Amino acid sequence: MKKFRLLIIPALSLAVGLGLAGCGRSTHETADADDATAETAAEAVEQVAAISALPELGKAPDWELRRLDGSLLKSSELAGKVVVLDFWATWCGPCRKEIPGYVDMQEQYADDGLVVVGVSLDQTGPSIVSEFGHQYGINYPLVMGDERMVELFGGIQYIPTTFLIDRDGQVRHRKSGALAREDYEPLITSLL
Repeated sequence: MKKFRLLIIPALSLAVGLGLAGCGRSTHETADADDATAETAAEAVEQVAAISALPELGKAPDWELRRLDGSLLKSSELAGKVVVLDFWATWCGPCRKEIPGYVDMQEQYADDGLVVVGVSLDQTGPSIVSEFGHQYGINYPLVMGDERMVELFGGIQYIPTTFLIDRDGQVRHRKSGALAREDYEPLITSLL
């Protein structure tokens, strides 16, 4: 298995990159900044209009990852739930912007069957992610991602990359980059 690597961004690039809607994951990417940005508000409005027709993008793969306390979280434990599977990192500015919305939606829709799962791609270890989770008041499961998980979901070029999975385990939406809560929430609630 190849070593799991994330982009190490020089300070100047980081300052510029935080203004983008997604953080790069690979040093081999040459895509324009537009390719890294999240869907525009106009695209989100179009998606909201077509909510009832969210496509099935394929069955979500089975996975198991370690929670921050070392216990396992398995995808099979989430059967029958609507899952927001968010690949992110503590150092990613756009990831940080989305977290309050996920915290609010987890609280608001948990009884309706929503589970947000944060898949951390940090290499610094669970203690840093745990500290970050406490600081941001994260109320949903955080797990430590790995290269196998990234490969299971077709590769991740930018973070955040988020998969919306319905109660039957079908991937219904994939987004790369950040999207405002008001633009993403209608997609989630359409599956609840």
